[in-house]
Amino acid sequence: MHKYEVMVILDSDIEERTLGTSLDKFLNVIRNGGGTVDSVDIWGRRRFAYEINKKTEGIYAVLYLTCMPAEVLELDRQLSLSEAVVRTKVLRAEDAVFRINPVVVPEVKASEDKPARAKKAVAAKSAE
Repeated sequence: MHKYEVMVILDSDIEERTLGTSLDKFLNVIRNGGGTVDSVDIWGRRRFAYEINKKTEGIYAVLYLTCMPAEVLELDRQLSLSEAVVRTKVLRAEDAVFRINPVVVPEVKASEDKPARAKKAVAAKSAE
């Protein structure tokens, strides 16, 4: 089983009171397949950066799931068939978190300041 993060943008014509029940209908796919719904985070009504299907705003919801890959594919398929869903985005939670590799900085001696290093470089070039 893997952890997934699913972003769903729903049509703004839906009432926010009925949003939980309409999402619950889709989430039964995950529950029936043996997966779990960890949390549902409803962001509410937001304005789009650009028009999507002649609409300027939608209702955003983020779903956190733990399930098998086949179950999340079926959820995405059912969401895309719904008239009320404008867009969906499915991410595996492990892929959503990126890791930062430490940068190794070469050590500079405190006794050598910039002018001293420059003089050494010039002396080394002239010796060649």
